[in-house]
Amino acid sequence: MKQTIRNTTAAKAIVHCLKREGISQVFCVPGESYLPLMDAIFDEPSLQLISARHEGGASFMAEGYAKASGKPGVVLATRGVGGANLAIGVHTARQDSTPMVVFLGQVHSHFRGREGFQEVDLDRFFQPIAKWTVEIREAERIPELVQRAFRIAKTGRPGPVVISLPEDIFLQDIAEAVVSNVDIPRPAPSAEDVRSVQEILQRAKRPIVIAGGGVKLAKAEQLLRLFAEKYSIPVAAAFRRHDVFPNDHPLYVGHLGLGTPKSIIETVKQADVVIALGTRLSEVTTQDYRLLSPDQTLVHIDIDSDVLGKVYPPDISILADCKETLLKLLKIVVQPSWRDWVAARRKQYEQVSILPVEKRNLNEAIIASLQEHLPNNSIITNDAGNFAGWLHAFFQFTEEHTYIGPTSGAMGYGMPAAIGAKLAYPDRVAVSLSGDGGFMMTVQELETAARYHVPIISIVFNNSMYGTIRMHQELHFPKRVIGTDLGTVSFAELAKCFNANGIRVETEGEFTDALIQALQEAKPTVIEIMTDPNQISVTSTIEQLRKRVDSI
Repeated sequence: MKQTIRNTTAAKAIVHCLKREGISQVFCVPGESYLPLMDAIFDEPSLQLISARHEGGASFMAEGYAKASGKPGVVLATRGVGGANLAIGVHTARQDSTPMVVFLGQVHSHFRGREGFQEVDLDRFFQPIAKWTVEIREAERIPELVQRAFRIAKTGRPGPVVISLPEDIFLQDIAEAVVSNVDIPRPAPSAEDVRSVQEILQRAKRPIVIAGGGVKLAKAEQLLRLFAEKYSIPVAAAFRRHDVFPNDHPLYVGHLGLGTPKSIIETVKQADVVIALGTRLSEVTTQDYRLLSPDQTLVHIDIDSDVLGKVYPPDISILADCKETLLKLLKIVVQPSWRDWVAARRKQYEQVSILPVEKRNLNEAIIASLQEHLPNNSIITNDAGNFAGWLHAFFQFTEEHTYIGPTSGAMGYGMPAAIGAKLAYPDRVAVSLSGDGGFMMTVQELETAARYHVPIISIVFNNSMYGTIRMHQELHFPKRVIGTDLGTVSFAELAKCFNANGIRVETEGEFTDALIQALQEAKPTVIEIMTDPNQISVTSTIEQLRKRVDSI
């Protein structure tokens, strides 16, 4: 459906495009180079401008909003300095296949090429990490190119698009602009593709599905469950795609991430057929590209042709949307002979993923409390860091669209992403998990959450160190600690300075009380957990690492 708009400005034309996309929140740090666009947003009641404290935080909010809502995240910034600050969010969106559109105010057209104030060739600067970049120099092309940007961001393998706009273009008049809905192509597999998969499964003895973000982006989680149930095929989740399949389902056999238990890896290694569904088979998912072997039959299904065969040569490659593929695969005829094997592998998963009754450390107790007290549809986000190992190992995600984590491994991501997710779903609980190192990188956005009355819950595991790097340091340079220790910070007190609640806890009981209190609050809450610095990972202490190194 098309709409013709006449006698408008470039800035207002952009707002019309945002409305057409159903965008409700736009994230930014204000800049003089795009003030007319902010003013146009002021006049549009369906759009809320969220002014953040740092462009990196704003871009993480937009990325989290996009993951939660399924709509492109939109973020605004000014010139080279603002663009450089938000580059981390663009990189995360590219790595995570998240649709995002970035509008960057550029220096005045008359000053371009003269090293104007804060001038950078923004389209060239972002080209290596964005899906597409463009600088728009003619106002009348804004409707065309902005809509193209949204189309590129949303179609195929989604990703970030960056638009550079000289500051003098925003107030220029456009005589006529046509805006329309963006149609997303959803290619289906051919009949020959479907027959080939059927023949492979008919010969299979131990098939498995590795399900990735393509399933989530296609909103195909329910179809995946029906497919797995119909043919009794076990499902493993790709790195940080936990909610792609119910973790409590008898056919779920684990998460392929960092520190994955050997028994879960062994399940994939035992498979004779691997169906890689909507996953690019990344370094982490494939355990440093060592997970699959040439003896296994690989069926790789993805909507992006560049992904197919990039890591492993597939026996069958299918260029198709995951939802359309699963609809076709539900019609094939296969008699499973592998149910006993699946049941055995599920038991192996349960043995390493169920928390003991007597918790071995505080981090295990925290996960148990979250599992017990959070509503099932809560949205959980996390930063990068070893603290996330306990979440990945033990928390059971039972509903779709409940987990948001950066496959890029970006520190500082968790809390701003929770703000974006909470804005997308105000009626759902949004909880972020962060280490003290990552949390400090975007802690200023706590004030943004308080200012806009976004009652997220931020859980900070404070061990006064960069824990992941310290673990690798102890392994490769034992007892030569440098650069990984951090100073003492009271995050509970810092939260109060940002007009949020702050609670410091040291025991499971204190945490549970704080969590129950936070669930009732109308403003953000930080729960600071004082954790044991020696407990460096799910499976090891620093002392154990040192002994292991000494024995080599």
